[in-house]
Amino acid sequence: MAVTGRAALLALLATVAVAFSGLLGPQAAGVAVALVVLLVALDVLLAASPRAMRLSREGDTSLRLGETATVYVIVTNPTRRRLRGLVRDAWPPSAHASPRSHRLRVDPGERRRVATELTPTRRGDAHAAGVTVRSIGPLGLAGRQRTLRAPWTVRTLPPFHSRRHLPGKLSRLRELEGQHTAMVRGQGSEFDSLRDYVPGDDVRSIDWRATARGDGVVVRTWRPERDRRILVVLDTGRTSAGRVGDTPRLDHAMDAALLLAALAGKAGDRVDFLAYDRRVRAQVRASGRGSQVSRIVEAMAPLEAELVESDPAGLVGTVLGTQGRTRRLVVLLTDLDPASLEEGLLPRLSALTSRHLVMVAAVRDPAVDAMAAERGTSTALYRAGAAERTLGARRRVTAELRRMGVEVVDADPEHIAPALADAYINLKAQGRL
Repeated sequence: MAVTGRAALLALLATVAVAFSGLLGPQAAGVAVALVVLLVALDVLLAASPRAMRLSREGDTSLRLGETATVYVIVTNPTRRRLRGLVRDAWPPSAHASPRSHRLRVDPGERRRVATELTPTRRGDAHAAGVTVRSIGPLGLAGRQRTLRAPWTVRTLPPFHSRRHLPGKLSRLRELEGQHTAMVRGQGSEFDSLRDYVPGDDVRSIDWRATARGDGVVVRTWRPERDRRILVVLDTGRTSAGRVGDTPRLDHAMDAALLLAALAGKAGDRVDFLAYDRRVRAQVRASGRGSQVSRIVEAMAPLEAELVESDPAGLVGTVLGTQGRTRRLVVLLTDLDPASLEEGLLPRLSALTSRHLVMVAAVRDPAVDAMAAERGTSTALYRAGAAERTLGARRRVTAELRRMGVEVVDADPEHIAPALADAYINLKAQGRL
């Protein structure tokens, strides 16, 4: 049962009337209270039953982080009494549902729709907690209340801020593959066409058979191969939980991975995705040519950094076990943390580099660079020394990775996504992919 403010006001007025009326006798207070209770009970009995209401839903099921979704609750009244009252659609606090409640009036046999706007502040799935229906009687004194189940899930996807870089990277890719065909012949390149020789062309590109049939020297033009296989591996271990600025390192890595996946899909390559720490958290296998971004975004949405040390042996074994013998580009998005890499991943990288082209991409914290430049006080010098030590260890790990034949991309959050895309384009231009 729910009591309204009108019932409290009625009880107050009855008390005041008894206090200022000496003619009613000592039993007046009891009569007044009994009258108020009777009216409240009558109002409860006349209120429509909230349990009998039928609820259904419609609306958005997904949105990107930072956007707003609208979810509707449809209340159907199958009873013979009019439903007057409030409806509250409850969601987790991180969903930031608005408004908190709706005033509703549904006549018998009719239905009404109420809208709730959600503006989530974190990725993942938000589940509706329930819909509370409060039915108030015709006197407005009291009513009945019940929470009913109306399941609905809204998935908040990664925001993909780096999408703004995609047109520029696609323009570079078209110059490489189409209008200005690459004049390099390297491992993994495709024959494109024949043209006349001009000074500066690589003599290894001369087609001697075509030259013998014509009057001039003819060279072959080459373009980067299409339908290459790329595996994007996202480290979801403890190092990905660290915040760079106001955002976890994991989210910056996701943004870079999405730009690479979108670009590679446009280039005709097949992109697989794997999220791993001590076990597989998410996996997407390319089902054919074309973009896999939508599937990867869906797989990324519920991922959270796990506060466990990543298992490099399990990661390498999973990559080798799922990729077969085909040579491909393996892009590992992790942190260049010397403690975890030197003792874990580095001793096992040779198993990957012997069969695949490996690239490691890491998000660099600009606050450390700023700290290394501090001067002026003894405290600032100590901070600068600690930052230089961290940066030196990072440079040492980077040099060791490159010595093993690994491509390394190390950039701050603003530049990690375009830097990773540029590294991919450069590999295609060099014919290494």
